Amino acid sequence: MQINLTNKTVLLGVTGSISAYKACDLARLFIKAGASVHVVMTPSAERFVSALTFEALTRNAVLTESSESWSSSLNHIDIGKKCDLFIIAPATANTLNKLSKGIADNILLQTALAFNQTLLVAPSANTNMIEHHYTVGSLKMLAVNEVRIVPSQSKLLACGDNGNGALADPEEIFYQVAKALLEEEFWIDRKVVITGGGTREKIDEVRYLSNFSSGKMANALATSLYLRGADVCLITTKDYSEIPTQIYTIEVESAEEMRDYTIDAVRVSKKGKMSKATMNSSDPIHLIQKRPYLFMAAAVADFTPKFPQIGKIKKSDIGDSWKIDLKQTDDVLKLVNKDGITTVAFKAEMDAEKGFDNAKNSLESKEIDAVCYNLLQDSHSFGTETNTITFITNSNDIDLGNASKLELSFRILDESKKLGE
Repeated sequence: MQINLTNKTVLLGVTGSISAYKACDLARLFIKAGASVHVVMTPSAERFVSALTFEALTRNAVLTESSESWSSSLNHIDIGKKCDLFIIAPATANTLNKLSKGIADNILLQTALAFNQTLLVAPSANTNMIEHHYTVGSLKMLAVNEVRIVPSQSKLLACGDNGNGALADPEEIFYQVAKALLEEEFWIDRKVVITGGGTREKIDEVRYLSNFSSGKMANALATSLYLRGADVCLITTKDYSEIPTQIYTIEVESAEEMRDYTIDAVRVSKKGKMSKATMNSSDPIHLIQKRPYLFMAAAVADFTPKFPQIGKIKKSDIGDSWKIDLKQTDDVLKLVNKDGITTVAFKAEMDAEKGFDNAKNSLESKEIDAVCYNLLQDSHSFGTETNTITFITNSNDIDLGNASKLELSFRILDESKKLGE
């Protein structure tokens, strides 16, 4: 999914870690998303990757100890003024410990100390260095001072040790930077439940009934909500490897599982959260909660086999024809307790004459706040990278047009936001 960071400017700090070469991949991800990228490097970083490499990638001069100029904006004070965000990746243990103490003895640390907007760090160090109590304490201190931490990962390190300390994948760092750039106060920490994919109704241990739903729209919704800052729970039957790993995901198969997990997730989403203002207050603690949302994008099967079989039914035992008794599944949306939650459903139709009215009628029949109506042509309409949506409420219907599913998701969020304002 292509995230749009046009008109955003990122300052990328690179320190002297063996993973410095991965900063090149990170820079390319920002540039591919449309962002402008500026780079500042420590002397140690230049031992691993040359400044020329980043200049070739970004088409911008790189700030180093030797390139700093006070006759232009290429200096540790001015370079940050034109940037929306500063990400240090990789950030060595040395850099983390100095940064937490306000030490500024190289060009990158000087730039960080002068930067007054969002700062992120992505640690990268040997396991013993990253888990040393000084480094652990420094990370805690940085977090207290609202520096965002992109956690390192455990794997085989370049030094040969196996453990924590490897730089997070560039894609994950990119997602967290994009989130910091795109989040909105309305969605920040708001609990949102999303369902996606077509359920699979077991016939026997190797066969099932299902539909053509790909789950891509739900994945796009989950990604857009994560980038806006929401606390997302995705319940899906399909692959979700393309979405940010920080999104909490529940894998299900059947309509029954979808029903049970959705009801439970909605119930949990309504629980309050302690406000920061009351944590250190002498007043009685009270709970605050932004109104949660439910986006029902799953294609839940209307029918399921009455008697699913254990093991595999042999073709020779079935004969020339096979009659399978089916029973109607529960309507998940009707069973969910929608009190205190804003609900947006999705309605795919193939009837050009009655499809819109069917979608509109579902507002009342399913007691929902809005429905995203999609007119399909045939089975080939599923699994595509684009979609066409009309956002319908009791008072209005908005043509969101045809666009990529991620772009449509942002448009859906803009309309859904109006329901809660």
